[in-house]
Amino acid sequence: MLYELPALAAQDEKVLAEIEDMRRDLKYRLAVTHRWDGQLRRQLQARAIQGSNSIEGYRASVEDIESIMAGEEPLETSGSVAREIAGYQQALTYIQLLSKAPAFRFDAGVLNALNFMMIGHHHAKAPGVIRPGGIYVRNSDTGEVVYEGPDAEQVPELLQGLVEWLDHGDLDAPSYVRAAMAHLNLVKIHPWRDGNGRMSRALQTLVLGRDRITTPEFCSIEEWLGKQRSTVEYYDVLGEVGRRRWSPHGHTLPWVRFCLRAHHLQAQEVRRRLSEAGEIWMLLEEQVDADGLNARCVSALYEVFVNRRLRRSRYQADETLSQGQAARDLRDLAAKGWLKPYGETKGRFYAPGARMARIKADFADRMTPLEDPYRRAGRA
Repeated sequence: MLYELPALAAQDEKVLAEIEDMRRDLKYRLAVTHRWDGQLRRQLQARAIQGSNSIEGYRASVEDIESIMAGEEPLETSGSVAREIAGYQQALTYIQLLSKAPAFRFDAGVLNALNFMMIGHHHAKAPGVIRPGGIYVRNSDTGEVVYEGPDAEQVPELLQGLVEWLDHGDLDAPSYVRAAMAHLNLVKIHPWRDGNGRMSRALQTLVLGRDRITTPEFCSIEEWLGKQRSTVEYYDVLGEVGRRRWSPHGHTLPWVRFCLRAHHLQAQEVRRRLSEAGEIWMLLEEQVDADGLNARCVSALYEVFVNRRLRRSRYQADETLSQGQAARDLRDLAAKGWLKPYGETKGRFYAPGARMARIKADFADRMTPLEDPYRRAGRA
């Protein structure tokens, strides 16, 4: 027996319909190729990796995560955290491929493989192998046991029940609800010695990816869950619905509502970024042309707009340039006040110069707050 799908109320159906509308809009807009698509996708994937890993205490900047994704040494992140990031990126990359695979079935082997990709560097934790004994989740501040997983003897059967449900169960239910329940059940089964939280969040992304909601980068709520306040709420609702021991039931609406709210807010955020990407790219094209710079420099300026810094190697790879070409372009941008260089040799990077700082500040001032769909639904 698994935790069961709840019956949705009218306000849940309304929130769900709004999420679907936003996702359809995103899918339509993404069908047209833009110059900024690749950088936006990379940023979204980096933020998803950042969010899911920060929940577990592995913190890294978006810029360092993008460096790790590109196989480069991060500037600030420790080696141990970088290994966690690299493992999670490998698993998410596989999820992106599985989302598009023409022939696919959920099975325990796929889940074990994803767990191995995430924590394969922790040999002592038997990555990718079902835990042989009990497992306890503790409050990091007090040491109190807040959850005890099911007995190890139950885990293979429970995991098999979950994958059978993923392939055949409740297929007429909304994808967002099925994905949320997959997340809840996996994290409560807690099948491995480590990586259970990250695996559960990744499974939620995979379920949505398989249902072709949109690409995993655009449908994941991992970034939202990693925000400090959201993380507290995430643990609170998991504790409320999941209880202190494995005890499946059907009163799971608070969890589903938490996930639907996260999807709605994240979709608002992504839609805003997509609109902003086009606006800022065209603005930068005009500025680069007026300054007599090469049009490809817009790529470097856009990267500095969405992140805190840019490394020469990133710009070089994005525009397929030689090292000399990339270095000259960045020097020209620094000379015209767009960028400001810091550091030397391998540690050198470029931050926003005075001109870019003004544009970033202008866009920040225009930003409107996201709208909580359940608060609005409650007023209706």
